[in-house]
Amino acid sequence: MHGRVSNEGGALGRSGDRWTDWAIGRIEADYTRSADTHLIPLSLPALPGVAIYLKDESSHPTGSLKHRLARSLFLHALCNGWITEQTTVVEASSGSTAVSEAYFARMLGLPFIAVVPQSTAAEKIAAIEALGGLCHRVGDPCAVYGEAERLAAERGGHYMDQFTFAERATDWRGNNNIAESIFAQMTREPSPVPSWIVCGAGTGGTSATLGRFVRYHRHPTRICVADPAASIFHRHWRDRAMRANGGVCSLIEGIGRPRVEPSFVPTVIDRMEVVEDAASIAAARVLSQHLGRRVGGSTGTNLVACARLASEMAAAGVDGSIVTLLCDSGDRYASTYFNDAWIAARGLAVAEEEARMRQFLATGAYR
Repeated sequence: MHGRVSNEGGALGRSGDRWTDWAIGRIEADYTRSADTHLIPLSLPALPGVAIYLKDESSHPTGSLKHRLARSLFLHALCNGWITEQTTVVEASSGSTAVSEAYFARMLGLPFIAVVPQSTAAEKIAAIEALGGLCHRVGDPCAVYGEAERLAAERGGHYMDQFTFAERATDWRGNNNIAESIFAQMTREPSPVPSWIVCGAGTGGTSATLGRFVRYHRHPTRICVADPAASIFHRHWRDRAMRANGGVCSLIEGIGRPRVEPSFVPTVIDRMEVVEDAASIAAARVLSQHLGRRVGGSTGTNLVACARLASEMAAAGVDGSIVTLLCDSGDRYASTYFNDAWIAARGLAVAEEEARMRQFLATGAYR
């Protein structure tokens, strides 16, 4: 596989760069083959002055928002000389980033190991393994960082470390990042400049990109981060002295962390909405019925924050638009969030929260 290297476009300037040039070319070719993700308006007849849009990141080749991050992380590591054709790539992940990184590792013919919490959904484990990756499970979610670093050192590989490099691997000024894509797709909408953009925080990279972009381009848009109740991020946003929460973790995979990650930039966030796990799961289930397709738990977390913002705007007589992220498909959580037995075993009061979200979709009021 590594023999498929060409020198198209000119002579190589440095010894040993032939494989790196090829690898970057393969990733750029994959990007060229990929279309942008859809921006889906959410039907809300009861709120004619407030529009909510879902940026559908599940349509990426690896099925989630993390496809963008994985591409950026690989290019960042390649251009820094951290990955060569002999490198084993290791990542700490709750699943979706690992799925996307496994895709790019296979594209480049590199071994890939994902260090994941034991609680990671079986569907995500299967997706990582289907793409040629190996899964190394750990019981303590807080141990994924150190174990990934240890495995990379043991194999002479590279620990990708999404939690450190997410906010710096993506060009936040533009270069077709998610923020630029959102504003381009909104240009013909009734309220083309969103009043709010709502996202979650796992690494913090997405909120950092969105927040920096709107400031750089001088948009009045505000950034709201929807955060699980167990997460440290909303606590740190209010009190910078708080850095960890004793290892308590949310049931919502992909967002919320027990420690403040290096890529989390609180100063670009205008508001944080704290969302209980039961409300997130209920919102994901109700939205799945509303759209006729399953969405993941973090999308439910985002929707709860959107419902609160939209209700406030309507009550204040303020028109405008809210854009949020449809982060991944709910098919990855068939055994968890969409499994009634799994929910009952955890004592989650989902039925009441489902009724609240249905009321919002029908009446525009979230109480």
